[in-house]
Amino acid sequence: MTQPITLPRALPPGTPANGGMRFYLTTHKRHWLRWTDLPLFLKSEHWDRAVKWDVARGPYAVDSGGFMDLKNNGTWTRPPRKYVDDLRRIWEHVGPYDWAAPQDWMCEKAIIDGGWFGGQYFVGTHLSVAEHQRRTVNNFLELRSLAPNLRIAPVIQGDTIPAYERCVELYEKAGVDLRAEPVVGLGSVCRLQSTRQGAAIVTAMAAHGFKLHGFGFKILGLERVGHLLASADSAAWSSHARRRPALPGHTHKNCANCIDYALKWRERVINAIPTHHQTMLTDRSAA
Repeated sequence: MTQPITLPRALPPGTPANGGMRFYLTTHKRHWLRWTDLPLFLKSEHWDRAVKWDVARGPYAVDSGGFMDLKNNGTWTRPPRKYVDDLRRIWEHVGPYDWAAPQDWMCEKAIIDGGWFGGQYFVGTHLSVAEHQRRTVNNFLELRSLAPNLRIAPVIQGDTIPAYERCVELYEKAGVDLRAEPVVGLGSVCRLQSTRQGAAIVTAMAAHGFKLHGFGFKILGLERVGHLLASADSAAWSSHARRRPALPGHTHKNCANCIDYALKWRERVINAIPTHHQTMLTDRSAA
């Protein structure tokens, strides 16, 4: 493999997005934290068996891994207190992260109903959207009470605009001021992001004044609503690389796990977003 690429940091470590959108590269390679100072997004489970800890050079955020847990098990298998302990270890060994996702309950049809979707089998929770929302809010409250200093972000869940509005009301009734939160995750829009329905949901939630994070956004989604987000993450670079030959000079079969490819893809994504949507996404202008 060639020498890893290092590009200028978009924002200093730990600085929240302000007047622009922070774009995290999603990866399971935790050692990338010492290879680049650009924002990275990793699942907490990637540190479960960590022996050597890599101190982060730049910003990073932590995902809870909820999609796979609910997909495979139909429920969360990690107790909230264990999750908090894991987050605390990451904070202490790797360095302060921008924020961490809660153990929220996605409201996508596949997660709730179960069955085969896109060639993958989902166990299904067989619960209602309203129950998923209730559990999402209750989990956030529990995590925040267990670890008020760990920057755990609330996530709004739903499947329609009225449903998302009801989730916002649940937070309000629980005394959570979402407008005051540094980050508010917007769940269950990954597969809708490039559609009119997805754009309408993002627009409706952004109208509240929330600093939204878009989970799993791709180029089409960012082109449509990226200007309404405070941050977003994407692992689309990996599947993109898997369908193409390796970069010149690379000896692996493809670049699906390659930081060089990931960072080049990130630049292409940023350059594909209309100029008036880019703001602080353009790394070199903020260096």
